[in-house]
Amino acid sequence: MINTLPSPRISAVSAILPAYNDYATIASMVLTTRKALTQVTDDYEIIVVNDGSSDFSAQILEELSQLIPELQVIHHPYNQGYGAALRSGFSAAAKEWVFYTDGDAQYNPLELIQLVQVLEGNIDLVNGYKISRSDPLYRIIIGWLYNVSIKFLFSLKLKDIDCDFRLIRRELFDRIKLESNSGAICLEMVKKFQTAGITFAETPIHHYHRPVGFSQFFNWRHLWRSANELIRLWWKLVIKQV
Repeated sequence: MINTLPSPRISAVSAILPAYNDYATIASMVLTTRKALTQVTDDYEIIVVNDGSSDFSAQILEELSQLIPELQVIHHPYNQGYGAALRSGFSAAAKEWVFYTDGDAQYNPLELIQLVQVLEGNIDLVNGYKISRSDPLYRIIIGWLYNVSIKFLFSLKLKDIDCDFRLIRRELFDRIKLESNSGAICLEMVKKFQTAGITFAETPIHHYHRPVGFSQFFNWRHLWRSANELIRLWWKLVIKQV
């Protein structure tokens, strides 16, 4: 159930939606994100990074950009990876706060309100954590093992490292340099922010079954690449501490 309490307000938000072959969901995600933003701020922009989609995503987004003045579309000429898409979005963000979630509709942008409600004092980042995971059993098990292992290996304090539903002060991206092109960017980002001493808050959010398509993460080739990148990050961020 979506929170129905009066919505708090914040100054300005850049909402970033990375998208890869999400033609069936990206339009509704843009429109729902726009509705969510109007509930928490009067100053916002929506940035969709089309990461080399081979479906109709590009055409849909170009048509939407003609109808929604707050929408900016960034097209990657080829698929560069989730991390690369996020880094493009973060670089383009111009507002005081950055909110991001995925374009595949596994999270509801209207729950941005929950993130804003826990902002107070010197909090720099609000991290959502999944109340429960709406995935097949094998993915729930793999996700749990990943989360527990990564928290231990990288000494991370958040409940859910792999929840792509976050609200972040934009100025924080001036204090760290993100390099990952894969989904490991979430781990890299959280670890570098934690090392920099920023203040986190957490709040529960819902996770939904992916309505169409399939995850790019759960295939052996991708898992092998991700494992190599995780080892590289562990060596760099934990052992060398650079």
